[in-house]
Amino acid sequence: MRLFSLAALLLAPLGLLALQADGDDTRPGDGGTVLASGRQAFSFPFEGLSQEDNARFAIGNSFFKRNWVQAPASTTARDGLGPHFMARSCGGCHVADGRGTPPLAPVVSAAQQPISLLFKLGVGDGPEPRYGDQLLLASIEGVPPEGELRMAYRALNGRFADGTRWSLREPRYRFVKLSNGALHLQVHISPRLAPQLPGVGLIEAVADADIEANALEQAARSDAIKGRVNRVTDPWDGQQRVGRFGWKGDAATLVHQSAAAFNGDIGITSRLFPQESCMPSQIACLAAGKSQQRPEVDDKTLADVAFYQALLAVPARPTPSLEVLRGRALFHQAQCAACHRPSYTTGKPPFLPLSSPRVAGQRIWPYSDFLLHDMGERLADGGAAHARARLWKTPPLWGLSRVREVGAP
Repeated sequence: MRLFSLAALLLAPLGLLALQADGDDTRPGDGGTVLASGRQAFSFPFEGLSQEDNARFAIGNSFFKRNWVQAPASTTARDGLGPHFMARSCGGCHVADGRGTPPLAPVVSAAQQPISLLFKLGVGDGPEPRYGDQLLLASIEGVPPEGELRMAYRALNGRFADGTRWSLREPRYRFVKLSNGALHLQVHISPRLAPQLPGVGLIEAVADADIEANALEQAARSDAIKGRVNRVTDPWDGQQRVGRFGWKGDAATLVHQSAAAFNGDIGITSRLFPQESCMPSQIACLAAGKSQQRPEVDDKTLADVAFYQALLAVPARPTPSLEVLRGRALFHQAQCAACHRPSYTTGKPPFLPLSSPRVAGQRIWPYSDFLLHDMGERLADGGAAHARARLWKTPPLWGLSRVREVGAP
């Protein structure tokens, strides 16, 4: 207690005393927090679940992490992979429920193709005419992959204002062995890494009104911080909601995000996304898709996968050191919290059968406003001229202390 009081006294000029009264962010998920570290830190459920909920969590985990196979197969509950895909399972991209890992070395061969790094495509506001809205680097037997990635890094060096040197690596991408002809001359290519998953059920339960209030508050500011709400139509029930998942906030609920990923990344159709991601000129893809049963993942399985994600607990923050407390005070002083809003109290989940009452009424600390912000030309989708190319959702910051333990660099 004396040490904490001394730290507070030393940091009082930075406003830390006021921050202490704001709440306890060492349990960022409130009742959805778990004391966990190591490789599986992101994979634990909420504590104290009923036997029935633990069983359903395990079923959802199984469908999330086990590989899907090419149809027809004896395992009919898990067949339907492809025809094109990036990964064979959700867990192939979200390894141990963590974030994706970019290639650390140059990619120079077919054997080095990434799984958790995918590439969105577009021309203007629409899909690329030959390959659609995503380039898929793997395929089932009898269908050629859409292409192969080649990737290199370029060193960027400079100095901060105080003379301290900095160094960054800028990735450069190109694609070879394109199976359906060259990419459109005006294509924009946007690399995306899979995000980490703990706490997504709590984020789903943040009220639309709270996110809309963030936009109104920022609209009244005198500076350039002006986040935008992204309203989307949820295919589960056809209702409009505030998007909060994905790099562009394109999904409002876990079942929406999951069904879109099944379809776009694994080639698995559902009631929500009933068509294979084959473009009209991809003859082999279309022929393979016609032989597959529709839908390949049913509503019950989708619901179990969403339930699994909704009950993934957030690891507790380590006890803050004096340096961390000072950093938190500077974080607020620099107005980082204007976009990375620290805290919310959750409401009811949008679809209770796909989640749990346990996510409601929790004081959570995700550190995000869940709005889209204009991040400038250097961070825009590659080559895109339309306004939305510069917009990115503010990512949550919780769980960062465990990222390297789970496996991302």
